[in-house]
Amino acid sequence: MKPVLLIDFGSTYTKLTAVDVDSETLLGTAAAYTTVQTDINDGLSKGLALLEEKTGKIDYAETYACSSAAGGLRMVTSGLVPELTGEAAKLASLGAGAKVVGIYAFQLTEDDLEDIAAQKPDIFLLVGGTDGGNTECILHNAKMLASMKPEFPIVVAGNRTAARQCQRILEGCEVYVCPNVMPKFGVLNIEPTQKQIRQIFLNRIIQAKGLSKAAQLLSDIMMPTPSAVLQAMDLLAQGCEGELGIGDLVAVDVGGATTDVYSIADGMPEHMNTVYKGLPEPFSKRTVEGDIGMRYSIQGIVDAAGIDRVSQLSGLSKARVQELVDYLKEHTDTVPNGDNELESLDFALASMAIEEAVRRHAGTIEETYTMMGLTYVQAGKNLTKVKQIVVTGGSLIHTKRTEQIAAHALYSPAQPASLRPKAAGVWVDRTYILAAMGLLSSHYPAAALRIMKKELEYHGHSE
Repeated sequence: MKPVLLIDFGSTYTKLTAVDVDSETLLGTAAAYTTVQTDINDGLSKGLALLEEKTGKIDYAETYACSSAAGGLRMVTSGLVPELTGEAAKLASLGAGAKVVGIYAFQLTEDDLEDIAAQKPDIFLLVGGTDGGNTECILHNAKMLASMKPEFPIVVAGNRTAARQCQRILEGCEVYVCPNVMPKFGVLNIEPTQKQIRQIFLNRIIQAKGLSKAAQLLSDIMMPTPSAVLQAMDLLAQGCEGELGIGDLVAVDVGGATTDVYSIADGMPEHMNTVYKGLPEPFSKRTVEGDIGMRYSIQGIVDAAGIDRVSQLSGLSKARVQELVDYLKEHTDTVPNGDNELESLDFALASMAIEEAVRRHAGTIEETYTMMGLTYVQAGKNLTKVKQIVVTGGSLIHTKRTEQIAAHALYSPAQPASLRPKAAGVWVDRTYILAAMGLLSSHYPAAALRIMKKELEYHGHSE
């Protein structure tokens, strides 16, 4: 037996997972409230005590952890053009497991600097211009940032002609230079920047979030929780040496404040008469919808879906829906607990959260006429052929209607331009192990993959 402990310091709960990598089995899971306001280690101690009640006393061979506590990894980015370098910066940040709290384009103004200071980012990503292209914007923005005397580290990943000059302008600040996130027009190179962001998270953020004492327990690196989940989804889809994956997938994590969507798929156009517009999307992509969540961002779901739709799905009057929504956003720890009205409302809200978040994540297609006749224009990822959907989050785990909710990730004739999956099997993470398996996969990929296949609850294809 080789027991390994995996810890996820979440913004609400600290989740613990114990596995035996020799027998590739789950030994037990536990969760305790994340005591980020006092000392995060108090919540960890409570969680460990709860886990020990289930598993008995275990002397762990190794311990790994990830964290999204205290707001996770907050990033601000600035680029030259919103649709190009700005979008590349956003993709780099999200893929590194960050929460993007501000995106700026063109030259930064004094008002922008005030906003940035108010946002208190953990990291600033400064990009702009293809290699050999525009240098004026990124140099101006470096000077503006230098005038702030920022306490946050700055990652420079723009036009290589200006990178070292930016570093000199920002002398006295904590600066890291990476290769350009968009070296040529329409070409992405975001992996080096993502690696640097994760490294800063390890070096700096662990101390800032009060995790340094907990880090003494660990055998190896910590990473942002969304980064661990993306790693798990990559492994589940693509497999590893000696174990096949389940194929291309879309995963949705519906939280209290945000909804994260992951897709592991090529997503390029299928047909010869389809033209691709915009930046190519990463094979492993993550998006996060900050306005869609089951409690803190509950009004965002109603605003996105429309109260009529929520009322229709829940079977409650519009007035009653709004009354309950107003109550839940003030009482964020409320769970249905057998209350029929709340169960019906949560079903409708979770369904709409998934529908809206996956719609925003997936690409779109539209018809246009050219000299060659009818042509289709695709923007973003084509996920229509994806056959697997993975879901997690309290509102999907603690209900018998998980499949019905997950079906809202699929293509709908009501939104014909959206390139969502047409039919898919549903995998449910009822034991909250995705982040833990992402952590485990860094060291024991085959064991992590086989545990996921065993523990995720599978429901056949839904049309």
